[in-house]
Amino acid sequence: MILDIPTDEQRKLEQDAALCKQLHGTSVSAQGLFAMRKDFKTHKVVLDNYFKYFGKDVAEDDEMCTGDRRQEEYSTMVKLYDEPFLQAIARHEHYLAHRIGIKEDMTVLDAGCGLGGPAREIAKFTDATITGLNNSDYQIQKATHYTKQAGLAHKVSFVKGNFVQMDFADNTFDAAYAIEATLHAPTLDAVYSEIFRVLKPGAVFGVYEWLLTDKFDENNPEHRRVSLGIQQGNGIAKLFTVSQGLSAMKRAGFELIHHENLAHRPAVAPWYHPLSFSIRDVRSLSDIVTYAPMSSWGRTVTHYMTRTLEAARILPRGTQAVADSLSLAGDSLVEGGQKDLFTPMYLMLGRKSTQ
Repeated sequence: MILDIPTDEQRKLEQDAALCKQLHGTSVSAQGLFAMRKDFKTHKVVLDNYFKYFGKDVAEDDEMCTGDRRQEEYSTMVKLYDEPFLQAIARHEHYLAHRIGIKEDMTVLDAGCGLGGPAREIAKFTDATITGLNNSDYQIQKATHYTKQAGLAHKVSFVKGNFVQMDFADNTFDAAYAIEATLHAPTLDAVYSEIFRVLKPGAVFGVYEWLLTDKFDENNPEHRRVSLGIQQGNGIAKLFTVSQGLSAMKRAGFELIHHENLAHRPAVAPWYHPLSFSIRDVRSLSDIVTYAPMSSWGRTVTHYMTRTLEAARILPRGTQAVADSLSLAGDSLVEGGQKDLFTPMYLMLGRKSTQ
């Protein structure tokens, strides 16, 4: 059962649909560089509206650095981005599905599904029926396109909506998960509480959350710089700490059955390895294809390539600014990982009481 959408939320959905049509046109099924086509004027307006939250003096501006104003308008910010990673890591998706206990015939919510990569992978792995929730028309169109190509339209579907104000009835889903998505919520309390509401009694919610570790010091300017760099390049209103994340789960009503920073598990390479990739690390041709675009030198190439294509008016103005912002995010993610200030893979599992 789907509830009536409040008028103000319906208006936002309609505005986003209009923006999607104006900005992207018919590029949903386009491939390669053609998928980057945008309406130049609309593209500029959207970028100007985004970067006003991350001016050069923002690290010294208490209101901006704490994310208060960004939180107020987070929906505008996050529509600029596709999924935080270009491809999901199937092993982590399988592990999350296993820990949650997702099984065949379950109806599962993917909160903040992006382009639907994890939903498709988990549907194939478990044979569950998955509903992906996303607030971007463009991403839903792309997700639907990819899902049809994968032959999974009978198992995976997508609904447009706001995951802090869902239009699903109470007690709808047998399980729910979020993979590096709820970081885009204005507050964790808001999104976790909504997920709790739509879960059936006894159901489990699992999340991989982007969180600042206990080593992060809000009063340390260098730590604040790293945090802000991660937020700017990834469309995040505010990064929260591990303790804040755990508290938000409990306040939402969940019984916390497990939590762990998976980044602290022994590994051959750290999670930020692709972003800090060096030519010395090459072991095969596939390494170059997979990691080179994300590496520091790959980001340098992207900087000059986008500048050239923008100057030639092949790409709209502002494309280089986006590329540079993503590059800043890459540098900040690496530094945050190396100093153990930040983790993109804090696992939390919570169960809704049967009472």
